[in-house]
Parts: sequence; C-alpha cells; structure tokens
Amino acid sequence: MTDEVAKAVEECAKAAKGAAPSLAGASDTVIDAALEGMAVRLREHRGEVLEANARDIAEARADGMSAGLLDRLTITEDRLTGMAEQLRLLAACPHPERTIPVSTLDGGLRLVERRRPVGVIGANYEARPNVTVDVASQLVKSRNAGVLRTGSAALGSARRLLDVVIRPALAQAGLDPEVVQLVPRPEREAAAALVRLPAAVPLVILRGSGESTRSLALTAAQHGVRTLAHADGGGVLYVDEHADRDTVRSLLVNSLDRLGVCNRLNLLLVHSAIYDAWWPTLADTLAEAGVTPSLPPHEHALGYEWSLDADREATVTVAPVSGVAEAVRIANEETSGLAAGIATEDAATANAFFDGYQGTGVFWNAPTRLLDGFKLLGVPETGINLDKVPGPRGPVTYSDLYVRQYAVLPEGR
Repeated sequence: MTDEVAKAVEECAKAAKGAAPSLAGASDTVIDAALEGMAVRLREHRGEVLEANARDIAEARADGMSAGLLDRLTITEDRLTGMAEQLRLLAACPHPERTIPVSTLDGGLRLVERRRPVGVIGANYEARPNVTVDVASQLVKSRNAGVLRTGSAALGSARRLLDVVIRPALAQAGLDPEVVQLVPRPEREAAAALVRLPAAVPLVILRGSGESTRSLALTAAQHGVRTLAHADGGGVLYVDEHADRDTVRSLLVNSLDRLGVCNRLNLLLVHSAIYDAWWPTLADTLAEAGVTPSLPPHEHALGYEWSLDADREATVTVAPVSGVAEAVRIANEETSGLAAGIATEDAATANAFFDGYQGTGVFWNAPTRLLDGFKLLGVPETGINLDKVPGPRGPVTYSDLYVRQYAVLPEGR
C-alpha cells in the first residue's frame, strides 16, 4: 500500500469523524429533509449523472468487463427514477425510538436503553453506482457519517452523485456536507486502508467478490475493526417431486431477470424422481431466459457463483438430488448461505426445508430475488449480512446501524 493511498483514506476518515456531530444531534425533520433533497436533486441533475455513468460504462466495456457486471454498473433512466423514489420512501420511514424504557431499579431509579449512532461507518463496494446513494442515504437516516470506497469502474458516477446530489442536499438541510466522504483513489489498496482505522471508522460494510471481501474482513479483524460482510451470493432452488410446473416456470423466470446480482438463481436442485420427466420443461425455460445449464458431471463446485464469472455468468448449475434432506445439506454445506427456496405443494416438505436450511433467507414458492432490502422491507439496504452470530442478519438497513447504550436515570426524569 502506498503512503498516498493510506493518507487519502485517513483524511476522509478524519473529515467524516469531524462532521459526524452534525448528524448525531440533528432532528428527524432535518434528516428527512436531506433525503427528500437528494431525491429532488437526483431528478434535476439526471443528465449529469447519466453522462458520468455513460463514461464509466464505455471505459469498463473497453476494458472487457463482463455483461453481468456491466449491468451492475449501469444507471438507466428507469433505475435513476427508482433511486429517487427509494429516497422519498426512506425519508417517509419512521425513525427508530432513540430511548426505550427497560425497567425500574431500586433507589428510585429507572433503566432505559438508548440507541446511538456508531459515529462513522465505512463501506466498500464494487461497480454499483446506485449503492453510493443507497449506503449514503441509509447512513444519513441512521445519523452516521460515512466513508465510501467504490471500485474504479464506478468512481466517476459516484463522484458525480456526491457532488451534485448528496452533498448539496445535506448542506441545504443545514447539515455538514462532509459527513459523507468518498475515497478519491481508484486503487484496490484503498479498501485495505479503510479497514485499518478502528479509532475513526470502527465499523465497515463490505460488499463485493467473495475472495476480496473475506480478505478484507480478516484484515479488519486483525486491526480491531468490526465488519458487516456480504462476500458470496447465489440463490438455490429445490424443485420437489410435489412441485407445480407452472409455479416452477415462474420461479425460474423471476429468478433470472437479472444475472449480475447476488440473489439470482445460481443452483437448481431437482428431485431425482421427476428429473428426467421435468427436464424438457426446465431446459426450455432456462433457454428462454438466455441461460445455459451446467449439467452433471460438474467440473466445478456446486455452489460456484456464476453471476460474477466473467465468461459463463449466464449459467445455472443443475443437479438431481434424492429428496429434501440432500437438498438442505447441499444448500447448507456447499453454497454461500445467502438464500434458498423450495418449490412444492406439500406443506410438510416445505416445513422440513425451512427447519433444515440455516441460511439468511428461505423461500417457499417464491424467488430468491426477493432477498433485498427494498423488496422485503421497503427501504434500500446497505448490504446483506450473512453472519451466523447475533446481530443484524439479512438485509441491513438504517434501523440496524446503531449501538446500544444503557442509561440509569432518576425516576420521573
């Protein structure tokens, strides 16, 4: 890591920490006005945002970026409109109670739980410029300052969003615009620098490819920085022998509407009793979606995440299984644990699948694409946390980004 990169990240962290009190003490009205202002400015400056994004796309395409990742990088007119609408919805969402009564204590005292912002939260994500708005807005709503680091492919779009949308809206609402920082350096080393600053950035949200995210999480742990990490993805669908064909066709179509996303269908498991009879239907549906099946014998791990594969991302792994027990075992042991669904009309089998699967999201006759903060909870997400420990799990939103503080007060105060 060069001194210049480390210094740039540290300067962003110091600036965010210095501006953080502006958010911590702001009223609900001021916070929501800033988010409303972002929505307005996103529409008013759509031409500038789309222009910057078009330059990012042209450079990425010239560098050979895969179709799925190009899709992630792209801000279309419709997606920009959706980003603005999500900002408005977030502004309208209720703020969590900041003080919650717990109990009374001896001596005329009472115990309350206070929810306080972390202070400064970092975020590392790759070529997804919409995430710049998603994360920044979630941090503002939760009253946390932020240091954002995006991949070089999306840096131009992120800079424009910060300069013409996010910071002006913060300033107009009376908040310090420095509360949201964007690391200006394109080098990958900037991500490693971000997870080495426990005093300034005690929590970092990690999104990206599995290997790089796991490496960053390890570095963070070595430096005393906590992480909310979303490393690997890929949805699983188990087609039970009691499944309905029309339902399965719909699930396949709705699970493959976008390929460059973590919650798309990645692994299709089919009960061996119906595998041969159903295969023509499954094959035709995959073909209609423009997806190639990877059939046995496989030359790769069953849970390999095709959506980030540069050459064969339009691929779904297909495998027969003996029943729900084997499907659950594979989903638990050989995939990321992001999301798995079952297609069946038999409630007992569905319940067995739900009881056995340990992953973050589980679905019955519903596509894993629903594992998304906006689709499930009505607000954008900062990421999807896959940890198997107490704490926020699944889509992480503004209501999760706080620390608990116990306060003891005189009764009646």
